[in-house]
Amino acid sequence: MHSYTQNWTQVTEFVMVGFAELHEVRLLLFILFLTIYLFTMAENLAIILVVSLDHRLRRPMYFFLTHLSCLEISYTSVTVPKMLTGFIGVDGGKNISYAGCLSQLFVFTFLGATECFLLAAMAYDRYVAICIPLRYGALVSWGTCIRLAAASWLVGFLTPILPIYLMSQLTFCGPNIIDHFFCDASPLLALSCSDVTLKETIDFLVSLAVLLVSSSVIAVSYVNIVWTLLHIRSAAERRKAFSTCVAHLTVVSLFYGTLFFMYVRTKMASSINFNKVISVFYSIITPMFNPLIYSLRNKEVKGALGRAFSLKSWKAQ
Repeated sequence: MHSYTQNWTQVTEFVMVGFAELHEVRLLLFILFLTIYLFTMAENLAIILVVSLDHRLRRPMYFFLTHLSCLEISYTSVTVPKMLTGFIGVDGGKNISYAGCLSQLFVFTFLGATECFLLAAMAYDRYVAICIPLRYGALVSWGTCIRLAAASWLVGFLTPILPIYLMSQLTFCGPNIIDHFFCDASPLLALSCSDVTLKETIDFLVSLAVLLVSSSVIAVSYVNIVWTLLHIRSAAERRKAFSTCVAHLTVVSLFYGTLFFMYVRTKMASSINFNKVISVFYSIITPMFNPLIYSLRNKEVKGALGRAFSLKSWKAQ
């Protein structure tokens, strides 16, 4: 942090260096991340299409899955296209305006928070389905699903308002080089000439609140699920019930593990390069794996995908 003086000029544009230390293999990285991005788009669009068209999948679990796929598409689209332009040296590919940078950070935080609450809603759905199945129709009606999904999006949208407002009040008057592949809070704070103590504290508290509230719902749901499963005498029924949770639990572990590690810590806890690696994992790699996890672990999704993309199905239509 530096003291502000009238001789400094307010920064109006930032330069994201991305993976400058890997300049020699930038073309290889471009091909790799472009392939991952296109694969992620195709996977998630396929799930949205299949759930929308197959009447067998018109159930709350798959309703939430389509919202998750929409989030994954948006999540990667916020960061990857801009990163790709930087790899191939397009004019201005690494540059981003001050307003554009704050907008990218807002949308990225909004989508990340929304995913936390959506995963919590999905955990609640599994809890009711396994622990109190006789009341499932009443407790997880379509109206309830729509309200839970809408609340996830709304609270996710509200989450970054205060942090982004505080970021907009900071002064950026010195270096404008962001050592990252997108406008994340930590590298931006490192460039500010203002006192960032309040901003760091609010960021920590907001991140902690989102993660603790959503993860608490998930934890309580799964504690009750495990307790219920332990009281099921039939091993076959126990495995069948738990199999409906495996995909969700795997996605939760990947997503929350990296988020807790990345954000609920002090700014100096780890190096910038290591932060970039973790950011790649949760913002690019995880959205690619999530559709695979849900489709490979779920016979109904695999069956629907097979029916949707088989030649026989198309000929029959």
